[in-house]
Amino acid sequence: MQVKMIELSKVDSQLQVGESTFPAIVENKPGFTTLEDCISWVKANQAELETELSSAGALLFRGFPIDSAETFDAFSAAFGYANFTYQESLSNAVRINFTERVFTANEAPKDVEIYLHHEMAQTPIYPSKLFFFCKTAADTGGATPLCRSDALFTEMQKQAPELAKDFEDKGVKYTTRMPGADDANSGQGRSWKSTLSVDSVAAAEAKLAELGYSWQWQEDGSLVATTPVMPAVMTLENGTKTFFNQLIAAYMGWKGVRENPASAITYGDGSHIPKDGLELINDLAHQFTFDLAWQDGDVAIVDNYMAMHGRRPYSGERKRQVLVALAAA
Repeated sequence: MQVKMIELSKVDSQLQVGESTFPAIVENKPGFTTLEDCISWVKANQAELETELSSAGALLFRGFPIDSAETFDAFSAAFGYANFTYQESLSNAVRINFTERVFTANEAPKDVEIYLHHEMAQTPIYPSKLFFFCKTAADTGGATPLCRSDALFTEMQKQAPELAKDFEDKGVKYTTRMPGADDANSGQGRSWKSTLSVDSVAAAEAKLAELGYSWQWQEDGSLVATTPVMPAVMTLENGTKTFFNQLIAAYMGWKGVRENPASAITYGDGSHIPKDGLELINDLAHQFTFDLAWQDGDVAIVDNYMAMHGRRPYSGERKRQVLVALAAA
């Protein structure tokens, strides 16, 4: 069964960003009831879906028969993108795998907010596309905020042109601490062995050196590592500039960074990022952020270069379970 029909839906809270509506919403108006029909439809309409994604930065699929990690795995694989496994990443967030390509979005406690960021932008290795699947929505809260980073950077250029230019010219460095052993109770508790996929200090140092990091070992066995110069601004193939980094998440959410930003984030030349500049960026981001209030079975694709994401706190007896698959496309 192949139905060629892409009909976009609208909701009151969608944002108008330039000529695009953010995010684009695709409902199951053809009434597909089987996974096989969904996969055939994706393959028949992939070019149009990718055109919508490149314009909007995020696509939400609602009402499709996706109800498990396995069906989500198959649906996301239908797009044919190269898999980006969490094991091969350099992120130290704790995740739990369901299949080789599907894992939990984050294991941070439900009362913790995860602030806006581009996935793994604080490392030299990052995916280009993110697939999210809501297996079960929370009773209250738990939305995934999505922010158009190209619109954010354009507004920065208007309101703080020197700040925008410094980010574009200098880039940014991140300093993170990896514990000596995996800590399942911490949202950033993946050990240096797990993060770097190594089993010894010598192997860790060899990998860090290869990637251009500097580092210091701590007395408790943890590792403090500083990245090489990373981009703070990315220029897309169409010439659009996007604010591609982890600065909001680091400033708002990493321990001690609001009090002392230089403890974790600096410009690429080592100079301090002004605190009022970081406050401005966080404030401006609200203008271009859509809160995706999940419904069971929702699937979203996010262009990791165009849009940031996060997680609102949630409450209630129902466990919020949002799964992820990453792609290098």
